[in-house]
Formats: sequence, C-alpha cells, structure tokens
Amino acid sequence: MLSSKVNSESHGQDSSYFLGWQEYEKNPFHETLNPSGIVQMGLAENQLFFDLIESWLEEHPGVLGLKKNEESVFRQLALFQDYHGLPAFKDAMAKFMGKIRGNKVKFDTNKMVLTAGSTSANETLMFCLANPGDAFLIPAPYYPGSDRDLKWRTGVEIVPIHCVSSNGYKITKEALENAYDRAHELNLNVKGVLITNPSNPLGTSTTRDELDLLLTFTSAKKIHMVSDEIYSGTVFDSPEFTSVLEVAKDKNMDLDEKIHVVYSLSKDLGLPGFHVGLIYSNNEKVVSAATKMSSFGLISSQTQHLLANLLSDERFTTKYLEENKKRLRERRDSLVSGLKKAGIGCLKSNGGLFCWVDLRHLLRSDTFEAEHSLWTKIVCEVGLNISPGSSCHCDEPGWFRVCFANMSDQTLEVAMGRVHGFVMNNTNHGKQKRTMWDSRRRSLINKWVSKLSSVHCESER
Repeated sequence: MLSSKVNSESHGQDSSYFLGWQEYEKNPFHETLNPSGIVQMGLAENQLFFDLIESWLEEHPGVLGLKKNEESVFRQLALFQDYHGLPAFKDAMAKFMGKIRGNKVKFDTNKMVLTAGSTSANETLMFCLANPGDAFLIPAPYYPGSDRDLKWRTGVEIVPIHCVSSNGYKITKEALENAYDRAHELNLNVKGVLITNPSNPLGTSTTRDELDLLLTFTSAKKIHMVSDEIYSGTVFDSPEFTSVLEVAKDKNMDLDEKIHVVYSLSKDLGLPGFHVGLIYSNNEKVVSAATKMSSFGLISSQTQHLLANLLSDERFTTKYLEENKKRLRERRDSLVSGLKKAGIGCLKSNGGLFCWVDLRHLLRSDTFEAEHSLWTKIVCEVGLNISPGSSCHCDEPGWFRVCFANMSDQTLEVAMGRVHGFVMNNTNHGKQKRTMWDSRRRSLINKWVSKLSSVHCESER
C-alpha cells in the first residue's frame, strides 16, 4: 500500500499551466534548429540581464575560483555549514533587499531564514502558521503553482479573494470579507492572507491603500499577513514598489509578529537555478521553527559565497537595478505594442515578467470551455505556450498570462508575428462566415417575402 500523498491529486500537475509546458518540451522553438516549434511564453524567467552578471564574473574570477583575498576558501566552503547560513551572505541579502525598497525598510539578519527558493519559503511558512485543514485567503487570479507550493504537502486550503477586471483587479474590503465568510461557511479556520506583490499573473504592484486595507483586515481578524515579494525588484514603472513592511512601519505595526515576507533572487537577478530564497519575520518562534526546517533545503555554501560577493558590490547592484527597470520596461512595451497591432489589449502593468492579456473577443462563447479551446489552438496550432486565466483561478474567461522576459528580441518578434497571423485568420474566417450567413439570410428573407407576396396576391385574387 502507498501513502495517501502518493495517491493524492492535489499537486495541480494536471493544470493547463503545467500541460502547456509539457507540450512545449515536446517541440521547443529554436531560431535555427526548430523555427516552427512552440515558443515558451509560459515561463516567468528573467533572461534579459545575463550579460551584466557574466561581465561581473569575468572581472572577479577569484570568486568562481572559491578564493577570498587571493587565498582559497575551498576547504572552508566544502565542510558542513550551519543552517543559519553564511553571515556575509545574509548581510549582503539584507542590504540588497533594503536597496530595492529605497532603504525605507531595513532588514535584521537575525529575523531571516534562508531557504532553497521561494517555493520552499512559502511552504515552510504554511507549516509554521497553519495546520492541515486550515485556510489562507489569496487574491485571485493567482500563480498556478500556489496549489502545489502551499497545499500539496501541508494540507492547507486556499480560499480565493475574488478580484475583478472592472476595477483592475484591486483588492477590496468587500472581497476580503466575502472570502473570509465563505471560508467559515466551508468550516475552514482562516489563518491568514497571502499576496504576491507585484502580482503574478497580473504584473501589477499592490498599492499602498490595498496594503493598508490588508493590514487593517488581518489585524482585526487576528490572522497572519504573508507578502511574497519575489518580484519586488522587477517594478519598472509607476507606481513604485511598496513593501508591506513599509506600510506596517507607517501604521506602527513594524514589529507585528503576524507579518511575514518571502523573497528570492529567482526573478530580480534571474537565478532560479541557484535556488536562493528566504523568510523574514518578527516572530521568534516562526524564525526558530523555520530555521530548523531549512535543514531540509539548504542553499549550498559556494552559492552563498558567490552571491555574497556579487551583492556586496554596491556599484554593480546600483547599475543592475537601474538597467533592470530600463530593459524590463522596454520589453513590456514591445509586447504590448505587438499585441496592440493585432487588436489585443492588456491590463496596464508596472512590474513582473509578464502581462495579463485580454483575449475575450476571440472566444466563441463566454465560457471556460471556450477559453480552453482557444488555449489549445494557440499552443498546438499557433505554437505559443501561454497560460489561460482558468489555471490562475480567474473568474472571468478569456484572460491569459503571457511572459516576455525569457526570450530574445528576435523570438518575441516571431511570437508577435504568429499572434498577428492568428488574429487575422480568425477575423477573416469570421468575416467569411458572416458574409456566408448574410448571403444565406438575404436569400431566406427574399424567399420569405416572395412567399408572403405570393400568398397575398392569391388572396387578393
């Protein structure tokens, strides 16, 4: 007999988000080797800045050679390291996170827990804050992987906070209260609210007013507030990024033990393969327990050594963050412009590595079945892997998450060419259908009128 976990289907692997990846892996696009393959636009990776990091590495060969002040630190790094992490790395991370936030927030390394990426950080927090069967409220649409990251091993439930396109998916007091009441109707004990700021999949940062509302709500309900700020350094347009810790400070809640932050270098530095994340909390018990749990997913010593040196270079981090905003803004603009030429609009975004794209006008009906049919056609026929809104728990069919930072300019041009061709074909096909129907309708009307005339004439005779 196998465990219930083995037989459980709560992982979410059958989501169209993951299925799209599977289709891409069968037939990946390559500019020369496979130009007709599927372009990966379902992967939120930041590949626009490798040249900056590679240049820094070339200028600092000793770091990769595991040297410090020209002396080898290989033996020191090769031996067992305490799971609290290297002090130099934690110091560098604290300064880098503060820099992203305009130094309006300072981070105490004693309140940090290092984890193998944000996936590990979020799951660890769930283990620390909730029991199986407890619930967290999450603004929807939300990241498809949250079902796996938060629920699969912990047994924690997710109750969506339903946000709508009509107000730009802003979090409202009514939506919060409705989600809280709905959880209790399901006999779920609500332990907290979790947000991703900026939002994945919307590409919008949470406003100061929304953060104020969330902190007021969680404080009144005496529940936890978790802010996953993995995309904090990707905000490239106004409004600027505001951390929940900054608003908490303004509300004299900066020492609140129920406020927790998750961070990672996967998006801001484009290093998901390094698996570097952390939890930041004022709660000593949470920090203690999470630190013990971190032994199941440590960051390697050589990774900490490398990044401690990289992030300690103030000149580099300043240049990087400035260039980061510039390149991401330009790439976002290229995607939005390309879609606009095809008659497709997007939710106005100011951060992240993706846009929330409105394809409602291409649905054959206002249903999720029609959305799934459109998504299947886009992946299998057009050759673009994008993520449908249903995989993000969106209430309104026809919205899609489209990533733009994981490819070259040339590949993006290919993708936009395919989008334009698809829309034109669909439009022409629709016009042809309408023309055929109009012609048929005119013929039927003529026959109907002729028949009426005939009957009328015969009655007159």
